[in-house]
Amino acid sequence: MVSVTLHNLHKSFARSGTVVNGLDLVIEDGEFFTLLGPSGCGKSTTLRMIAGFEEPDEGTIHFDERDVTFAPANKRDVGLVFQNYALFPHMSVAKNVGFGLDVRGVRGAEADRRIGDVLAQVGLTAQRDARVDELSGGQQQRVALARALVFRPQLLLLDEPMSNLDAKLRLEMRGALRDLHAETGITSVYVTHDQAEALAMSTRIAVMNTAVVHQVGTPDEVYSRPLTAFVAGFLGRNNLLAATVATVTDGTATLVLGNGSMLEARTANAAPAVDFTPGNRVVATVRAESVRVAADGETTNVVNGTVADVDFIGYSLSCELDSDLGRIKVDLTGSHRRPERGDTMRVVLPVDAVYTVPAED
Repeated sequence: MVSVTLHNLHKSFARSGTVVNGLDLVIEDGEFFTLLGPSGCGKSTTLRMIAGFEEPDEGTIHFDERDVTFAPANKRDVGLVFQNYALFPHMSVAKNVGFGLDVRGVRGAEADRRIGDVLAQVGLTAQRDARVDELSGGQQQRVALARALVFRPQLLLLDEPMSNLDAKLRLEMRGALRDLHAETGITSVYVTHDQAEALAMSTRIAVMNTAVVHQVGTPDEVYSRPLTAFVAGFLGRNNLLAATVATVTDGTATLVLGNGSMLEARTANAAPAVDFTPGNRVVATVRAESVRVAADGETTNVVNGTVADVDFIGYSLSCELDSDLGRIKVDLTGSHRRPERGDTMRVVLPVDAVYTVPAED
C-alpha cells in the first residue's frame, strides 16, 4: 500500500477559474480518506490529479517518496471507480473484471484465480457468468469495485460511486465498502458530497469549499469540533448565530446576538481560532439534536418560536421554528407530541451545547 502527499496543489480552468488553491494533504498508508464538500469545490479535480488524469498548475504529488506529479496515469498503480461505472454491458461479470488483467498480460489460470478471489470479496461469485446488464445497480457497483481491485493496486480512488443508487442500496454499500477496506487494507480516497457517507466510512475527512480545505480530521472531530462556520453548517443540521462577545467570566462568555438578546457559551467549547476578547465577532453554533424543549422556569438561552415546518423521519421529528433569531432547527426524539405548523414552542439552546467558531468575512 502507499501514502499520498499533496503539496501546494493549484489547478485552474479557463471557464471555471481556480478549482484547487494551495492544497496540502497527507493521506496515510491504509487510510480510508474522504474528500467531502459541495459540488464545484474541487474535490473531484483533486482526485483526478492524484489519478494522473489532470496535471497541477503548481505543486507536487508523492506516492510514498516517489514523485508522480507528472507521471502518466497508467504508471501510477491506481484502481479507479467512477460515478459512471463504465462497464461493458455485452460482457459477463468475469470478463468485465478480468479486462484490466488481460491488458496487463495476466491470463489463463492466474487470471481465473484472481477473478474468483475478488468476486468472492465483493460477494458476486454466483454472478460470475451473468451479463452486466442483467445485474442490479448495487451489483454493477460491486463489479466496478472488483475490476479496480483485481490487479491489486496500491491505491483505490472512488469518485462518488454511490450517487446512482437508491437510499437502501447506499446504506448496504457503505457496509460493504467498510468490510472491503478492513479486509484489503488498501489506501483509499473517496470523493462525495454526502456527509452521511463520509461520516460513516472514513478514517479521516477533508472538508472542502471554494477550492480550499477548511478542516481535516476524524469524523468525530469535524462533526463535533468544526474549525470554521462553513464546516459547522455543512455537517449535520446546525444553527449558526452571528454574535459579538460582550463579557467573559469564569469560563463563560456572554454573547450578544443580532436582535440584542444574550446567549451564554463556554469558552472551552470553541474552535482554537476563536478570540473571546469583548467586542470580537464570533458565530455561535448549536446542533438541532441538542436543542430541547425548555422546562418550566428555565430562562438561560431560551428561545420562543412558532413552528414553521415539521418532518417526520421515523426516529425523530425534524422541526424548524420562526423566532426573533431567525429559523431555529430542532430535532425531537422520544415521545414528544408531534407539533403542528403554527404551534408555539419554547426551546433552550443548552449552554454546554453552544460551540463557537470564528466569524467569517
